[in-house]
Amino acid sequence: MVQEDRRISSHAKCIVIAAAICAGTAATAGAQAEGGLYIAGAGSSFQQTAQKGIKNNPRGQRFFLLSLPPETRALMVNATPQLAALRDRVIAANGMLYVCQRDIDNGKIDASNLVPGVVAVRGWPPAGSEALPHGARYFDDEDPSKLPASNNALRRLRSTCAA
Repeated sequence: MVQEDRRISSHAKCIVIAAAICAGTAATAGAQAEGGLYIAGAGSSFQQTAQKGIKNNPRGQRFFLLSLPPETRALMVNATPQLAALRDRVIAANGMLYVCQRDIDNGKIDASNLVPGVVAVRGWPPAGSEALPHGARYFDDEDPSKLPASNNALRRLRSTCAA
């Protein structure tokens, strides 16, 4: 009888471990289903970055493309036809287009000239600010569905856009 109790106990442990693994897998599945973050203007052009994002996410996997000035030209309503076509290919491939809110705030980007759908992302708030409470992923007025599920990608996005 003692041996039978041990088997039940071992069986119960296996079930608990399996449930924990499944829960962890489900929690990270959204992040794993996403592609990466690509940054134009950090040593590569919008064209290079967009092509890399499209190539690395061929099955319509959502990916993220942050453009830093001057590589934000492709995100403007008055972009050249070639840049506009590439921008539209990124969107059609399930790419999310970003600019840094700080670049709008400091006048490097005219927000009224951005095409619809471009998301302005804020960087980390200044030390001591409660704008983004400790442990929170999003500012109160942000739409989480427009940002990466991956903590690493969101951290890179915020770090790049920090003032």
